[in-house]
Amino acid sequence: MKVIIPMAGMGKRLRPLTLTTPKPLLKVAGKSIVEHLLNNLQPISPEPIDEVGFIIGNFSAETKQQIINIASHLNLKYHLYTQDVPLGTAHAVFMAEQMLSGKVIIAFADTIFIAHEKIDSSQDAIIFTKKVDNPQQYGVVKLDKDLFITGFVEKPKTFVSDQAIIGIYYFKDAQKLGEKIKYLIDNGIKGNGEYQLTDALSMLLQDGLRFKSYTTDQWLDCGNPQTLLSTTSKILELYHSGQEKYDGVENTVINPPVYIAPGAKIKNSVIGPFAAIEDGCIIEDTTVKDSIIYDSTFISDSFISKSIIGSNSHIVSNVNKLIVGDYTKIQNHEK
Repeated sequence: MKVIIPMAGMGKRLRPLTLTTPKPLLKVAGKSIVEHLLNNLQPISPEPIDEVGFIIGNFSAETKQQIINIASHLNLKYHLYTQDVPLGTAHAVFMAEQMLSGKVIIAFADTIFIAHEKIDSSQDAIIFTKKVDNPQQYGVVKLDKDLFITGFVEKPKTFVSDQAIIGIYYFKDAQKLGEKIKYLIDNGIKGNGEYQLTDALSMLLQDGLRFKSYTTDQWLDCGNPQTLLSTTSKILELYHSGQEKYDGVENTVINPPVYIAPGAKIKNSVIGPFAAIEDGCIIEDTTVKDSIIYDSTFISDSFISKSIIGSNSHIVSNVNKLIVGDYTKIQNHEK
């Protein structure tokens, strides 16, 4: 099975964190968003996933290497395609035109999803959806009684459906999708100034392609600092509520759920609940709860709550609801 992952977005709502790290590579309890995505696709794929195409922006060589390392770790053949200009979701997918044939899963790396319904590879196409309270903020689908899709509406101003498209698609013959996107691009057909994937899907629907709707168990947003924190808390609840052993922890109270990377060193502190401490961190005489601490950050004599601290930072302060990027120093007293 081939997977195409568009991930070229700038992640502006997560700045300053995304000034140095693309949003899909931000970690959520030890794994990047894109790693969570690939891991959660594998069990629902009708065939083993063996090839992945990443649609990236103008990323640095170091960032590209991180993506390659993820693919290599998962034993996947990989391709990197660059979307130089953000021209919409359909345009992003078309960057991987050479992969648009046969069975393909397209998964946008904006969110973490959890589903248990295995993809039926005999279906023409499948779109994963989730019931939402605010459908006007999403692309939604209209359904018949058998959960086949009868229409697509992008951010409806009046209510037509509360089933939002979460950005996970399966196509039995992705070449048909590629042909419709090419038609949009060749004829300059845009919606809100961009080439919209829902326009290509609507054309396929008019041609008689059958789209089945699958629902998800969890759809966890990572689009802004608040939702990144809440998604981390949910992942901690789901996967890190047990009695893990932490070799680098000394004289410290652990209040689960927490994630502490194997390379972190913590002493004389209180960690949790809902704290994620990434690799290489050193934390001393500090309380951390409801927070994310990224790689290789030093924190001492502090109380950290509802905060996200970027990597390689130095904190000696009591902070609440603080969002800071990489290489930040905050020091209110000597240490």
